Amino acid sequence: MSVDPYMRGRMRDIESYIPPFQIGKPLEGGCVGQVLKSRGGKFQVGDYVLGMLGWREYYVSNGSNLTKIDPNIAPIQAYLGTLGMTGFTAYVGLLDIGQPKKGETVFVSAASGAVGAVVCQIGKIKGCRVVGSAGSDEKIAWLMDEAGADSAFNYRKVDDLTAELGRHCSNGIDIYFDNVGGKHLEAALSQMNTFGRIVLCGMISLYNATRPMAGPSNLILAIVRRLTLKGFIVSDHLERLPEFNADMGKWIAEGRIKWKETIVNGIENAPKAFIGLLKGENFGKMLVRIGPDTAV
Repeated sequence: MSVDPYMRGRMRDIESYIPPFQIGKPLEGGCVGQVLKSRGGKFQVGDYVLGMLGWREYYVSNGSNLTKIDPNIAPIQAYLGTLGMTGFTAYVGLLDIGQPKKGETVFVSAASGAVGAVVCQIGKIKGCRVVGSAGSDEKIAWLMDEAGADSAFNYRKVDDLTAELGRHCSNGIDIYFDNVGGKHLEAALSQMNTFGRIVLCGMISLYNATRPMAGPSNLILAIVRRLTLKGFIVSDHLERLPEFNADMGKWIAEGRIKWKETIVNGIENAPKAFIGLLKGENFGKMLVRIGPDTAV
């Protein structure tokens, strides 16, 4: 099953695009598994399926909330990441909101994360120069050597994030894919080119804030440089799923998309995995293996 940053927002009883979790009831999230029993219909015993009732070991379904997946395309857990909501978020966010053009510079924060890594690689496929930030030297090495980023830096080793970003983006930034918010957003604003686009996907640096945080001190640059800042929720773009599935399947088959996973064993360790995700302890997609190792 998957643990994802957006779940943090569901732990607050506030108005949002998705209802909050309810105290005393199981949490829910993306999960993949195998059909153990079937009364017929479109799913048979042995089929692998994708659903949204994770955070439990088993469940009974009438099939309406399940999607059959093909383990021959990729390991089943990839349908929670690169081939699932995570990859779809990267796809829609960069292509539809960011609208990249060949030769442009794309900066991605949390670039080694589940969404960020896919953004980096789609950016390269589209002919862009890609710069990423991440929180460890190991993650930076993977971004450069495996994901194909043109430049990357460890933000934990940087005293002046704005100056460091300027060194990596000497010709400015055309698209900033924001997964972090806070200081990263402020630094990116300082380096944006005129008519640049900022894709507001997530702001994980603010999710555990106990009081309102100050906004970027240089937001006026959005006016001066005629920037577009746009937030999005991937569920608003489900009509793009056929194109995503076709493109991602093709790119994976061609070896152009790679990914990392951090797998924690045991449903009892799901809270630990979720907290670790918010602390940046994951490398790529954070997953919890609920039962035996059924990855294929």
